[in-house]
Amino acid sequence: MPPFVQQAAKEGLLAQSSPKGTDQVPAAQKDPQGRYYAMMSNYLSFIYNPKQANPAPKAWNDLLDPKYQGKLQYSTPGEAGDGTAVLLQAQHVFGDQGALDYLGKLQANNAGPSSSTGKLQPKVAKGEILVANGDLQMNLAEIDKSGGFQVFFPADAQGKRSTFALPYFAGLVANAPHADNARKLLDFLFSPETQAKASDAYGIPARADVRAQGPKAEKVTAAMSGVAVWNPDWNAVLGRLDADLAAYRKATGQ
Repeated sequence: MPPFVQQAAKEGLLAQSSPKGTDQVPAAQKDPQGRYYAMMSNYLSFIYNPKQANPAPKAWNDLLDPKYQGKLQYSTPGEAGDGTAVLLQAQHVFGDQGALDYLGKLQANNAGPSSSTGKLQPKVAKGEILVANGDLQMNLAEIDKSGGFQVFFPADAQGKRSTFALPYFAGLVANAPHADNARKLLDFLFSPETQAKASDAYGIPARADVRAQGPKAEKVTAAMSGVAVWNPDWNAVLGRLDADLAAYRKATGQ
């Protein structure tokens, strides 16, 4: 996940490769030097327990309500990719300092740090907590299996809901012991046939010429209806990540 694949490339851990079909991956979703490519798109999302979080939270400011004290949790920025995404989305909505101010206030309701986003899903389903962060692919897949929570995208003060893509990236490891087999695997992953199967896991094909189809793709489309999608500059995010995480820890004491 970003920005960690960009970090791996920066540290020389990835080699240049040219998997077949990656010419169909949009330029914004791949490395200009060919070290990594978005394989499947996904999006930051949030979940809530519909039975106990009533009325359902709709806006960022709703999450500051004292009724969520100890009943809200999100994975920790810097420890989980989805947690880092929460910080980035807060910056997008509130601005850099506004995000720190908001997350500082939210800390009054936060049940504590979490290094795993996936572990928050069953806690919401059981009602141990009522709200958590997640990603759309993981959340919809779990709802399909056991239910217990619903997806939402918090709105800003103007009522606008937004999110951004959290693609799963793939690339060739530098000095890979079986590089030829790795290249064959990458060709397979970016083939039209394999890309078309992304929707089987509630993912979005990275190739622009492959369209997600089927009932699961329709659920993704329905969940994203009315949600604006913005695109981070991941290299810029990586460049300031250490400073942003330090500021986050200071603002939240976490």
